[in-house]
Amino acid sequence: MPDAKRNTTASSSEEESSSDDDSLALEGVVARHPDAPSSSDDDDEGEEEPCEPTADETANQKDFGTDKRKGATTRSSKVPPPKRKKSNESETMQVEFTFHDMDDKFFHGLKSLLHNSCTTYQPHSSELVDLMINNIAVGTVLSTQGDTENNVYGFASVLNITEHQQSPAIQQLQRFCLDGCPADRSAELEVVLSGKTKRPAGFVLHGRMLNLPLEIVEVLQQQLVLDMDWAVEHAEGGVDARKALDFGVFLRLAPCQKDNTGALVYRFFDDEVLAGQADFSFLVEAPASYSKEDKNYVSVIVLTKTGHRAAMKDLAKLIHGR
Repeated sequence: MPDAKRNTTASSSEEESSSDDDSLALEGVVARHPDAPSSSDDDDEGEEEPCEPTADETANQKDFGTDKRKGATTRSSKVPPPKRKKSNESETMQVEFTFHDMDDKFFHGLKSLLHNSCTTYQPHSSELVDLMINNIAVGTVLSTQGDTENNVYGFASVLNITEHQQSPAIQQLQRFCLDGCPADRSAELEVVLSGKTKRPAGFVLHGRMLNLPLEIVEVLQQQLVLDMDWAVEHAEGGVDARKALDFGVFLRLAPCQKDNTGALVYRFFDDEVLAGQADFSFLVEAPASYSKEDKNYVSVIVLTKTGHRAAMKDLAKLIHGR
């Protein structure tokens, strides 16, 4: 995107929206709007009256949506005012989450979450966000009803390594992985990152507020699977176009730390679920952060498509207990 369309750094308000504020508890439901008009019709939104969903409406809104229309955006209505508790209690905000296609309007929110999630992404966070936005076929943004500031509460995307071999951002991620890879896995990883595999490999980029409801986290991950299936089925350009979207291997650079006992603690619990189905994984020390004294690490998780789908089932079992 040309620099004229945005500033190169996120505003302070955007950085605050992505901070891990434990005093804010989000209680939300999933809202899907398959028949929503495009964003060009959003001018009339200011005339809508704020309303709080009833119990029945809330139940009906838990529809994950299996027929996502790429290119369409989600129409929003206003958010009810937050319910405030006593000053010595945490504030609870009733939120109706909505899922959107990648769009330029989410640039700053996406960059803020990606930039803050892991220092490995920071040198090329702007370019990575641009790649995600251009990759509209596979990628989802989590926002809320009536959010006129285009805040981003979570996102998920997969970037094709073969298609972006010349990208400095992708090259930097490749070097990071190869430099930290154990000798007994380096040959295998070189093949995966070569861009010459029969089915493409992809970097999984994911970030979110840490206190999202567990059910919303699951839907965000499942929506990425739906996006990939949708993209393969509806790809224009014949067999080659479908193959470019039919990923065979995924790489996830998962931010983590070590606790006092030396055990690995993932920043996002779903990354630990992915690691449980990995073909292999290894730990690399992350670039230092000026804002944190604790040493940061990155768990490089390499898993096949089969392993990724199995991890999604494990995630559902973990959250729903079945």
